[in-house]
Amino acid sequence: MPTNDPSRRTALSLAATAGLTAALGTLPTFTASAAPQRPTDGPMPSGDPRDHLWWQAPGDEGSLIEQGLPVGNGRLGALASNDPGRELLLITDATMWTGGLNDTLDSDGQFPYGRTDFGSFTLLARLTVDVPGHDLSGVHGYRRTLDLAHGLVTSSYVRSGVTYRRQVFASHPDDVIVLHFTQSGGGSYTGTITLEGTHGEDRSDAESFGASFPNGLRYGAAMKAYGSGGQVRVHGTSVDFADCSALTVVVSGGTNYAPDAANAYRNPALDPVQLARTKVGAAAEHSADTLLRSHVADYRALYGRLGLSLGESTAEQRALDTWERLRARFRGGVPDPELEAAYLQFGRYLMIAGSRGSLPLNLQGLWLDGNDPDWMGDYHTDVNLQMNYWMADRAGLSPCFDAFTDYCLAQLPSWTDLTRRLFNDPRNRYRNSTGRIAGWTVAISTNPHGGNGWWWHPAGNAWLCNSLYEHYEYTQSPEYLAKIYPLLKGACEFWEARLLTTTLPGSAQEVLIADSDWSPEHGPLDAKGITYAQELVWALFGNYCAASARLGKDTGYADTIAGLRKKLYLPRVSPKTGWLEEWMSPENLGETTHRHLSGLVGLFPGDRIRPDGSTPKEIVDGATAQLTARGMNSFGWANAWRALCWARLKNADKAYQLVVNNLRPSTGGSNGTAFNLFDIYEAEPGRGIFQIDANFGTPAAMIEMLLYSRPGHVELLPALPEAWAASGSVTGVPVRGGFVVDLHWRQGKPTRTRLRSVGGRTTEVVFAGESRTVRLAPGETVTLKDLAR
Repeated sequence: MPTNDPSRRTALSLAATAGLTAALGTLPTFTASAAPQRPTDGPMPSGDPRDHLWWQAPGDEGSLIEQGLPVGNGRLGALASNDPGRELLLITDATMWTGGLNDTLDSDGQFPYGRTDFGSFTLLARLTVDVPGHDLSGVHGYRRTLDLAHGLVTSSYVRSGVTYRRQVFASHPDDVIVLHFTQSGGGSYTGTITLEGTHGEDRSDAESFGASFPNGLRYGAAMKAYGSGGQVRVHGTSVDFADCSALTVVVSGGTNYAPDAANAYRNPALDPVQLARTKVGAAAEHSADTLLRSHVADYRALYGRLGLSLGESTAEQRALDTWERLRARFRGGVPDPELEAAYLQFGRYLMIAGSRGSLPLNLQGLWLDGNDPDWMGDYHTDVNLQMNYWMADRAGLSPCFDAFTDYCLAQLPSWTDLTRRLFNDPRNRYRNSTGRIAGWTVAISTNPHGGNGWWWHPAGNAWLCNSLYEHYEYTQSPEYLAKIYPLLKGACEFWEARLLTTTLPGSAQEVLIADSDWSPEHGPLDAKGITYAQELVWALFGNYCAASARLGKDTGYADTIAGLRKKLYLPRVSPKTGWLEEWMSPENLGETTHRHLSGLVGLFPGDRIRPDGSTPKEIVDGATAQLTARGMNSFGWANAWRALCWARLKNADKAYQLVVNNLRPSTGGSNGTAFNLFDIYEAEPGRGIFQIDANFGTPAAMIEMLLYSRPGHVELLPALPEAWAASGSVTGVPVRGGFVVDLHWRQGKPTRTRLRSVGGRTTEVVFAGESRTVRLAPGETVTLKDLAR
């Protein structure tokens, strides 16, 4: 049987040996916290109708993953049905995982990958509020809204002349989910509230429950209800309310997960049930209005960092509800810039709701409709986890990136231990031919228990590190760089032990190539020198050397890595296909239109391949030819990656078309955008799967179309499509190198550009080939008005 818990002694020894103890993540857990600071009384900030998504129907209980509206506080999430007669919340906690360390290999040298051994993300609870007599058929004027600017779901309807209204939100300051029912016109609420688990838990307590998984994870949830007028009382296994003019339900819950490999990723002293009771009890001491104000103040501190206008939509477009608007956009092909901007802001809403104070966003984000998500709702390290975070910095949500960083830091002791013990197993087709092993790497699938799943993924360590380092390029924080430095160095140590020396055919030149690997997720299973690995390691080595220099650490080792980098083989263009080679072969050894762009990681997310004259033209042309061959119609996340690549190549038409492709309405499980704007992945005809990465990758592409940056270089409107060209603005956009940009444009040209330094000092600002050098001290601002003359 797989071992589900890491050895405390092994993890502690490893942390001491590698010097990792001080670098372990500070990932917050479900824990007690001080009472939040309450905002002072005053009017709620007003909203802009362009920030509202709205529908004329509630979500069907049988299809909440496509119709339920998501709320979340970064750790605790829910899908809400908003049904007048039966409100249903499917509640999740980001750490609610089965499985464990999973360190017993299968006969092929790979890790098991099942819901018991590797584990799965699962639901925490179901909360239902039944209101008899309020069935949808007996009410009129129904409407529900997702207010992106305030992080608030509302629904309303009229029954017997009375207007009924409810609000649902997930508060980060109070660490609870709140449902608030009100009415105007003399009505009242009578019904039943039921809180239950989804794993067969005991239901003897109507207001809370708790249990544990075989892996030792303890979990629990609690709720509290209080009303105005009428009565609220416990009755058996439910809570009844009668004749209430208003009703508030507060729910919380979580697990005893802890980001500590030395304690098997558990906090044995934590009682989740008692803590949940404490949290709901503390929140219930305040009015729903006070809880809402606290939530909105906290939420807007993040959401308000970025402003966006892509132009004006028509009155006819604005009059349609969100689903009809998506359908009209698809049928007529007429741009709807306000809808497209709202889609980007929806991605930011999901990021704030899903990535604060807990584990990072997995394949499902923070939302489930059952306990059997495809691919276990895991962390896929061959694009999906990284794509989830491409948007964070670009969209002004750098604090939301912390969950990704802290996850990697917390997993590092276990990843290092598993790599050193198991990677060179003789049954592993990807083992190091050198016989040497050092540092760490991961599998394609990882879990939160330090464990790996589906197939070893040697280059996964480089990609994770490159993503972490890119965050530094935005923030310019030396403290952050020191924090991730052990990850970078350990990945370099792994590749120093893995690289092979070979002589290029027809040449005496010796180069370094990656050992046997797979170009995700197609082609030969054991090719050497694949472009995917070569590009990622080339970037890793460069990032490590830059980190070493900035921190003044390990300069001798950095010289070694710099020497290895100079000898790395870099891909060439195939004389047969005209494409950038993906397998160190002139042959196309995979699927021409495959969803992954593994051979193009040097174009995006890397930027070694640039169409600005700094990269040989034949390489740029070869990358363009390969991207062209991949096609324009794939799964949502694959379209997003394509859009980002076309944006890097400054092809506005193709980048925009791929964004539009992802906005097509999903029907019958087809690829596209669901009723609730979640991205749907067509696994097979008639069966769609929610996979959240496109909801972040597509907005990232939209921002890259407006602003491209690398340290020392900012390009304005590199791929602005005609649909957005008339007028627009984007404000508060961080760029690599330590600046924040406000950009306004008209008729495709920038009219005003403002740069503020958040650590950067010098950068070139470019538009249409014209360049301006900007020099600022940290905190200083400059406005450029005539760059487009």
